[in-house]
Amino acid sequence: MEYVQDFVQVDGARLGIQVYPEPAGPAGAPVVLITPAMGVRARYYRPFAAALHAAGLAVVVADLRGTGESTPRPSRTCRYGYAELAADVGAVRAALKSRLDGRPTLLLGHSLGGQAAVLHLALHGEQEIDGLALVAVGIPYWRDFAGPRRYGVLPYTQGIAATSRLLGVWPGWGFGGRQARGVIRDWAHTARTGHFPQLHGVDTEAAIGRIHTPVLAVSVDGDQYTPHPTLDRLCAKLTAAPVVRERHASSGGAALDHFTWVRHAAAPLAARVAEFAATLPRR
Repeated sequence: MEYVQDFVQVDGARLGIQVYPEPAGPAGAPVVLITPAMGVRARYYRPFAAALHAAGLAVVVADLRGTGESTPRPSRTCRYGYAELAADVGAVRAALKSRLDGRPTLLLGHSLGGQAAVLHLALHGEQEIDGLALVAVGIPYWRDFAGPRRYGVLPYTQGIAATSRLLGVWPGWGFGGRQARGVIRDWAHTARTGHFPQLHGVDTEAAIGRIHTPVLAVSVDGDQYTPHPTLDRLCAKLTAAPVVRERHASSGGAALDHFTWVRHAAAPLAARVAEFAATLPRR
């Protein structure tokens, strides 16, 4: 499915957004704004966007800052981290205001994009957002990984953080694509502690506990980066929100993991998101 490439200017950055055609049927279909995983380009989600479109939803996918069509390219001069990624969600939402007004609107985050979506709601308010869908998202706390792998997660994540501090940027060696050291710093903090860092002096953990937006939280069998317990940990922070917690298993097709669900489980997960959207109370 083809999309229209557009851009949003914010704080010296240019955020690439891909706007898909309106679905068939009555005007005013719910809109899903997808925020991708670390280092994953927006165009990777084309199969999932097509499935959401077929399920009757309008779709926009936004490249994370520094990835895909978004700038700046991560370098030693980049200072941004989770705070800026969370604010970028609001900038995209504001740019789409004419498209979103009066329509049910869902944020749908994958991995790091899901963390950014949660932090956006916590730090910048829930106005104009009706629902939050989290697919293959989690707090990658090392103690939540099973078996011997648990003892490899901590040195692996902290080694990446140390490398990014030393080089001034994470070059993307085998993980996550090229990233600003602030993003890696904040991600490594969650892996080490199980908590989000304070951002601009705000207690993010407390702020997340005040989110009231309905949440659909789906973990995927075979996910090597955010296994089921890591999403359980994130959901436990959403103490004021109504959370529907589900696990998605492979059903005879290709094996699923942190990334392949976008292609191999697009249709059933899109149908579930559309069903969730239909249950949301209207503003």
